[in-house]
Amino acid sequence: MSAMPVVILKTGLVTSVGLSAPATCAALRAKLSNPTETHFLDSSGDLIMAHQVVLDKSWTGLTKLVKMATMAIEEALQQIPKSEWSQIPLILCVAEADRPGRLHGLDDAIFQSIEIELGGSFSPQSMIVAHGRVSVAVALTHAKSLVSQSNINHVLIAATDSLITWPALCYYEREERLLSANNSNGFMPGEAAGAMLVGLAEELSNGLLCCGIGYGRELAHLDSGEPLRADGLTQAIKAALADVGYQMHEMNFRITDISGEQYYFKEATLALSRTLRARKEEFDIWHPAECIGETGATVGIAIISLAQAACLKGYAKGQNVLVHMSNDGGQRAAITLQHRTAP
Repeated sequence: MSAMPVVILKTGLVTSVGLSAPATCAALRAKLSNPTETHFLDSSGDLIMAHQVVLDKSWTGLTKLVKMATMAIEEALQQIPKSEWSQIPLILCVAEADRPGRLHGLDDAIFQSIEIELGGSFSPQSMIVAHGRVSVAVALTHAKSLVSQSNINHVLIAATDSLITWPALCYYEREERLLSANNSNGFMPGEAAGAMLVGLAEELSNGLLCCGIGYGRELAHLDSGEPLRADGLTQAIKAALADVGYQMHEMNFRITDISGEQYYFKEATLALSRTLRARKEEFDIWHPAECIGETGATVGIAIISLAQAACLKGYAKGQNVLVHMSNDGGQRAAITLQHRTAP
């Protein structure tokens, strides 16, 4: 078993369906969606639809990423005085280095820009995690290490990302991966930011706990041309379950980053068939991207925020949640979450 679990203390979200975690999670529960037309045309001459975040001004690029991130961070830290922020490491999740449309020099500029916008600074142990959709799993691994091996009480995990840039849209449209009237096997691009404050969970901690984390590598990734067996995702799920001594049938439901492409639905189905060894009457799979679009590195926080809201408000399918995420390049991650209540 890995280090002591961490508990999710507070979350913040900025998405196309809500500018806070409660608003977004309520929209996700109701299956609300808010796609709008962009200013970009596809190859058929139609305007590309996307899940755009509407802010006070029409910011774009790095400025918008920073504005969204600071809103989510302020929500997650609203109970922590700004004078104490310097003791909190910030693990910032962003797009992977080779993601089409990624802003040039993102890693060098974004962290300092967020601190300036917030008017505060974070611990020198802060870091950037650039692994796209699996970033939050990697960040949680770092957070568990930080709170269990040092005098750190809290770690802030934040993410900000957008696929609504012309280089990104041009690439995915050319690869026939965008959802459109002419292509049902695609995703709708989105943008979002999120943040969550975590701390070391004690044996009797209440709330949503991140218990196990597992990783895998899929050689038959999306554009590899190899036959898919879901080896990487299966490996990640088995590792996350083994991390806390669970079996797949003990998990009550799943939340994933699937955003519409058949490849990832097939992968999830294959991984389930290779890990579930006891019959279950139902095993729901939730995918918030159906409401907020493909949001890249932010999806992990949206998933965990939804799990927390579902457990607190009583519409979760049970207390044990399996989360899994997949990158186009083959990285796979799975997380086991458990909701504990006071005896």
